[in-house]
Amino acid sequence: MNRRKPSTTALDQTRAPYFQVLLDYVDAGVIPFHTPGHKQGIGMDRAFRDFVGDNVLAIDLTQIRGLDDLLQPEEALVEAQDLAAACFGAEQSFFLINGSTSGNQCMMMTALNPGDKLALPRNSHKSSMGGLIMSGATPVWMQPEVDEALHMDHTITPATVRATLEREPDVKAIYIVSPTYYGVAADLEAIAAIAHEHNIPLLVDEAWGPHFHFHPALPLSAMQAGADMCINSTHKMLGSLSQTAMLHVQGKRIRVDRLKAVYKLFLSTSPNLVLVASLDVARRQMAIEGPALLSRTIEIASDARTRLNEIPRVYCFGEELEGRPGVFDIDPTKITITVKDLGYTGYEAEEILRRRYNVQVELADLFNVVALYTIGTTTEASDLLIHGVRELAREDRPVDIFSPSGVLERRMNTGTYKLPSIPPIRLVPRDAFLADTELVPFKTSAGRICSEVITPYPPGIPVISPGEEITPEIIAYLSLEKRAGVRMQGPYDDDLKFIRVVR
Repeated sequence: MNRRKPSTTALDQTRAPYFQVLLDYVDAGVIPFHTPGHKQGIGMDRAFRDFVGDNVLAIDLTQIRGLDDLLQPEEALVEAQDLAAACFGAEQSFFLINGSTSGNQCMMMTALNPGDKLALPRNSHKSSMGGLIMSGATPVWMQPEVDEALHMDHTITPATVRATLEREPDVKAIYIVSPTYYGVAADLEAIAAIAHEHNIPLLVDEAWGPHFHFHPALPLSAMQAGADMCINSTHKMLGSLSQTAMLHVQGKRIRVDRLKAVYKLFLSTSPNLVLVASLDVARRQMAIEGPALLSRTIEIASDARTRLNEIPRVYCFGEELEGRPGVFDIDPTKITITVKDLGYTGYEAEEILRRRYNVQVELADLFNVVALYTIGTTTEASDLLIHGVRELAREDRPVDIFSPSGVLERRMNTGTYKLPSIPPIRLVPRDAFLADTELVPFKTSAGRICSEVITPYPPGIPVISPGEEITPEIIAYLSLEKRAGVRMQGPYDDDLKFIRVVR
């Protein structure tokens, strides 16, 4: 679905002011008597130094005179963030060096007070639960549209948002995930209009869509759609280093003074300046080369989707889903490969692709694997992924999987599995998280109030969160995921034999 794309800026987007001040410092030959202790690589472990190189260690500096302060920018960082705001279509942008996790928490802490209600989808990333716990807000869960055939949640529809506000008129903000991990985008323009009718802000977790702003074949970006705040995981789909992201804001529904105060709570006073500089140059790259780079990426991804769909019993969804509930638009750079008809779980397919063909996908779930096609994806890499999936689908190859001992064995058979229903909320997440707790056997915990977040990872969507009642359905589903080999994040007991509940 082609959407309008505004020009990026009238500012000089060829500049990378923050990266430049780091280079100037190195060129000046300053003798460092400041942190970090490795002193531009001189004190670094030799093997590590030889591998990463002297240049990156030379700009691993601290915030001293001339290198500005991320918490109180006055010099190059002011220009760098202004350039980012203009480039991404925001009024103000903030660099994040603790990923979109910190951005989600900043948004919630800015928009909400303790006890305020936040309407948000059940398939929100686990970082949203951190924001709820820290802000003291009360969740009003919205059910995303469920695709039983693909075993995944899509997005929240405008109708669901409107019904939620009619049922809960005291909701103080709407929080939407768009796109999903699988590349499905919501109708953000319609949702923004509904939120603004009620004079409340729209917050968008756009972690997986930092590239949307730069190409007409991609979904409309959150800022273009009228969101009040959004976060972008710049490192996920663009060219910045891991752990970097941006927070964008516009309009008068967000108190920027409060946002800046919250921002200072969540950022380190010793940020990694290499990460900060990578945000600066990633913005410059997209402003100058973004459309051309993304055209090539979309072309490679579209070719891969076509070729993968030619493999018997393999399915990669695309534009044919548009128009279904919760599927307003599709990001063509996310390739979801449904493998259930091959007799594999996604976890098994992921392991075979890695072990046999040296290809690592981004995400596996019970039925699917997801491959990210970005500005760094080559045709050669795409060919190797397609070859691996084609071999996986060969009827003359035994259905097998590697055990930790290296023996080929089956973990489980695929079948029809239903995503669990939203469990009842018994306590505000903050109260349950901070409550006096005890450990009880997970298999017999039905009826107890959970005090921790349990999240199959990836995709990082909590199945149960603090304050919710543990149901038999939740126990059965998480037990299934464990048998399938998924990693659980959040619980005190990594094996999930015990669970922490309110005493």
